Amino acid sequence: MGLALRDTQTHTYGDYLEWPEDVRYELIDGIAYAMAPAPLRVHQEILLELAAQTRNALEGKSCRPFIAPFDVRLPRGNEADRDIDTVVQPDLVVVCDRAKLDERGCRGAPDWVVEILSPSTAGHDLILKRRLYERVGVREYWLVHPVDRVVTVYRLQHGAFGAPDIYELKDTLAVGILPEIEIDWERALRNIA
Repeated sequence: MGLALRDTQTHTYGDYLEWPEDVRYELIDGIAYAMAPAPLRVHQEILLELAAQTRNALEGKSCRPFIAPFDVRLPRGNEADRDIDTVVQPDLVVVCDRAKLDERGCRGAPDWVVEILSPSTAGHDLILKRRLYERVGVREYWLVHPVDRVVTVYRLQHGAFGAPDIYELKDTLAVGILPEIEIDWERALRNIA
């Protein structure tokens, strides 16, 4: 089951900025997808620990981590912000080019994106957002599957994601493009029953 659409019209970031804040949306190619309700506790436990480990690993470095809600605007070219038709809010991103950061979030592809799958967002993250992140040049994309206790890792190779690598959520796993970030899965899962 996919995420609900706001309507059948196409929208831009200019429209997005005018919508009420009580319902969040992501825009992908002008289509507004309603964000799922607040995620389950397991999602938040994992996200918080991944963000903490990432922040600690990047202390004093130029790369910066951010967690949702954080607007990532993905222009097709040099269009003005108001005309951008794709803006997403990944669970965790790392941006190494500080020129992409401004008061509204990030304009351009982050280097590393992590989505923690929930039943209501899995298809959206696995299919639609994977294609989007590949198209815009995200260098590494992780899909964390809390129920199955695996992480699927896509790495950009020659402009496309290669075949994914799948790892169990045990021991440690370094981010391929940022090896200083090494996720300790035991710590990430310690509060999960």
